[in-house]
Amino acid sequence: MFPMDLLNSTGMNALLFYVAVLGLLLLAGTILRVKVPLFKKYFIPASLIAGIIGLILGQYGLKVLPADMMSSFASLPGRLITVVFAPMLMGMTFPKPKEVAKIVGPQMVYGYVGDFIQIAIPFLVTGLIIAPIWKVNGMFGSIVEIGFAGGHGTAGGMADVFTDFGWEAGGALGLTSATIGLFVGIIGGMIIINYGVRKGYTSIIKSEKQLKENNKNDLIPKEEQKAGSLVTINKDVVEPLAFHLALISVAILIGWILLYYLKDWTGLKLPLFPMAMIGGLIVQLTISKTKFADAVDVGSLRRIQGLALELLIVAAIATIKIPVIIEYALPLFIIMAASVAGLVFYFFYIGPRVFKEQWFEHAIVNFGTLAGVTAVGLMLLRTVDPEMESDAGKAFALRAPFFSPFVGGGLLTALLPTLAIKYGALNMGLIFTGAIVAILLLAKMLGFWNKPVMKYADRDETNSKNKVA
Repeated sequence: MFPMDLLNSTGMNALLFYVAVLGLLLLAGTILRVKVPLFKKYFIPASLIAGIIGLILGQYGLKVLPADMMSSFASLPGRLITVVFAPMLMGMTFPKPKEVAKIVGPQMVYGYVGDFIQIAIPFLVTGLIIAPIWKVNGMFGSIVEIGFAGGHGTAGGMADVFTDFGWEAGGALGLTSATIGLFVGIIGGMIIINYGVRKGYTSIIKSEKQLKENNKNDLIPKEEQKAGSLVTINKDVVEPLAFHLALISVAILIGWILLYYLKDWTGLKLPLFPMAMIGGLIVQLTISKTKFADAVDVGSLRRIQGLALELLIVAAIATIKIPVIIEYALPLFIIMAASVAGLVFYFFYIGPRVFKEQWFEHAIVNFGTLAGVTAVGLMLLRTVDPEMESDAGKAFALRAPFFSPFVGGGLLTALLPTLAIKYGALNMGLIFTGAIVAILLLAKMLGFWNKPVMKYADRDETNSKNKVA
């Protein structure tokens, strides 16, 4: 047990103590991730393990962690997600139009279709089945895209929006959706990869033996360690990481101002994080015209984002409200099952048709990202493409400026509860189903819809015959 004077501390001492406990949970999760073969085999992240430990020790489990601490943890995701989103567009360069059309086009089509499936299916199921039987709130259909594609950060950030609209359970259900999505992305992704390797769908990994050999040590040997960030400004002036944190702080302040005036002018109820992302873009456009432009290091920004995201996931999972989950258990199971089925169909049917070459690699990075987070998508991609030999990683990265600001935690995601109230669950499902059809028709017109060639062995045989002829 913790000393009572620490448990009863208040103010900044309490904040420091609570963050220290979060760090302890994350360290425990890291040790278990490295030491337990099952966690290693399925690439379960340390933050997820740490969050589950916190949930077990919390008020719905062993009650080791006091209620005040868990209440403070519960408020963290909605704040930390702002730190994650603020630098999203900083240091980013937009690709040339020709490069976008050729490489990014299929990724754009596939990404938006996948995201809209996570909106259309849950809202249709909610409008046709769940709402009539269980009388749930019409916003129930939004928790899948908010949790799956948005992740724990977005789900935590949207909790206040749900509360403002009078549906406090939405926050807990969104976080539960994000946790389920993380499991689907990691474990489901690994199952799909093993199946794909056996069936000959992968272009780089040719056998299960090769797949296992690429599961490297979690602890990177000293000689293979690489710098994650650069020293871009003299330390006599300011610590480089502090400089980048200052840029993020300015972006958040701009976001607050934008949010204030947007709410005042339109009456829209939006969370802070998408406005902070726009604030980051304003900071980027401003600083790019000064001599400080070369001092902005994307790696440093990503380290700050990564730290905030790890702590966010631990806090979010540890504070999931179990009674709410029990209350919504059956509707939640139905909407999750339908959404996962839609995601698997999306992977195997649409993937080979949108991507003419290396379809599996392009599709798997999207599967992981749409179910979990970007880190899960990239982890799955590196599993089947360890040296990044395919174009999937490049195309996925180039797509980011045209995708991340809008869906999967972007502006549209933030508007889903508002749109659900305005149009209703069933109409939302129909609208986004129509959007999916429109995108696929446009893809066919632009030549991004192809006859599927799933097995690379078949393609090799065809190519050999053509050469002989």
